[in-house]
Amino acid sequence: MRSIDPKDLSQPEFHRLMIGSIGPRPIAFASTVDAGGRVNLSPFSFFNVFGSNPPTLAFAPNNNRHGQKKHTLLNIEEVPEVVINIVNYDMVEQMSLASAEYERGVDEFVKAGFTPVPSERVRPPRVAESPVSYECAVQQVVTIGNGPGAANLVICEVRLAHFRDDIFDEKGVIDQRRIDLVGRMGGEYYCRAHGEALFEVARPQRGIGVDQLPAPIRNSRILTGSDLGKLATIDELPAREEIVNFRQADGIDDMFEEARNGCQYLPDLLHTKAKQLLKENRVREAWLVLLQDKK
Repeated sequence: MRSIDPKDLSQPEFHRLMIGSIGPRPIAFASTVDAGGRVNLSPFSFFNVFGSNPPTLAFAPNNNRHGQKKHTLLNIEEVPEVVINIVNYDMVEQMSLASAEYERGVDEFVKAGFTPVPSERVRPPRVAESPVSYECAVQQVVTIGNGPGAANLVICEVRLAHFRDDIFDEKGVIDQRRIDLVGRMGGEYYCRAHGEALFEVARPQRGIGVDQLPAPIRNSRILTGSDLGKLATIDELPAREEIVNFRQADGIDDMFEEARNGCQYLPDLLHTKAKQLLKENRVREAWLVLLQDKK
């Protein structure tokens, strides 16, 4: 493990470590206007949702490498309103183009080929191509530090939100596959929340906890921490009768036979089988496999 004091590195060096290790980060594609009504559109990956009562978003247009305020922040100081447009995969290349350092007053909607749509509650326009747009009033700007990379946290209250119809499923919930979000990583890397990159984790149950797992399972060289977490959600271990009856399941006797013939170590066989069952979220069956050598 490498331990690093931020003061021992330059600001750009530690910045690269932070953005390379903290991610994926959602992207706030922020549209703002200055006092003269000139539009700016820029993406920021220091961004997230921070509350729902009132609905609160925050993003950070931090000082550039020269220690200067970015155009987005200058605009917000003149007109404290912003539309935060959400970025999906279909618009990521155009969004990247809009991040280029154009002169102040250049309209990135035009440069990047986006379609401006008049907002209803704030002055900056929203991006028609975005699957979701939040019209926001800026409540506060918190500045921490100075010079290159200094933080300017813009705290926003959502006044009106727009959601494209095709991102909802039949139950009226946003379908994570349909919205096709992207996130910012380190360097020039992005990631896409799509296909096999998406997975579900059941809401946490109190269960027995990892500390109550039998030691051979808790110390398994095959099962991962995530596997143990799934196993620990069970309320109580299966009864002896259920374990004995499960011995008749397909493949269980084959593992015992393989172990008897010296081909494999029985606990490894059982743990490998349980790992596959856990991948399929068949937690109780995984337990029944793991407890076979305790029969």
